[in-house]
Amino acid sequence: MGDPLESLQDHLRRLDQVVVAFSGGADSSFLAWVANNVLGPRRVHCVTAVSPSLAGFERDDCAALAGEWGLHWSQVATDEMANAAYRRNDGDRCYWCKDALMDALGPVAEADGATIVLGVNVDDLGDHRPGQRAAASRGAAFPLVDAGFTKAMVRAASQRLGLRTWDKPAAACLASRLPYGTPVALGVLREVEAAETSLRSLGLTALRVRHYRDLARIEVPLDDLAVVIERRREVVAAIHAAGYRYVTLDLDGLRSGNLNDALAPVSEVSPRR
Repeated sequence: MGDPLESLQDHLRRLDQVVVAFSGGADSSFLAWVANNVLGPRRVHCVTAVSPSLAGFERDDCAALAGEWGLHWSQVATDEMANAAYRRNDGDRCYWCKDALMDALGPVAEADGATIVLGVNVDDLGDHRPGQRAAASRGAAFPLVDAGFTKAMVRAASQRLGLRTWDKPAAACLASRLPYGTPVALGVLREVEAAETSLRSLGLTALRVRHYRDLARIEVPLDDLAVVIERRREVVAAIHAAGYRYVTLDLDGLRSGNLNDALAPVSEVSPRR
């Protein structure tokens, strides 16, 4: 088996001109850096999609990374909130989100004569990700998958390359904090962002605040459970200030994508750690 990084570089060379959907996460950052290193900023356009579901600090970090790495970077607004199918928040919400992303990136790619590439890795293929189907149907490419990169491989390669994003916690869109069936609304997204921003100011970098109307369910890695309990007063004050009446702590810990369990029969739900 060959070197996955060399394989990724070869895939990018064959594409020649790319528009990277750049969210600032570990995967898209790694893809953006490698593409820029291989093809140069004249053939790599990194674009961040800005919408109410993107936390402000994530957008700011995209801008910072672009400056640090010399990326050709821009941002575009997406209008998934205008789509009733997206706001309904059923199991296909991510499909409509990626469909809106492709609507926004399509004109950029067409102007550049480029292929849209997403930072999807091999591990992502096993989860409920209808957005991948939407992107693929619109002609997007997944170079990390083509090169065989798992999430762990992305992080390991990023660390070897000295990229500060190598250990960046996963940060899915704010709408992912809402259980399926809870309508996506601007006010709700702002509540979630306010709660998570306040908790990050307490030093909790990896977290989710799941939204259940007036109840917030906090998820942090198991190692941070004791920190939340120790700083209970500050945590409770932060969540109340964001607009929630009740505060709960999930003793199962942080598990990305766990709301997808609601889409599967009980027998298929992933075992708790």
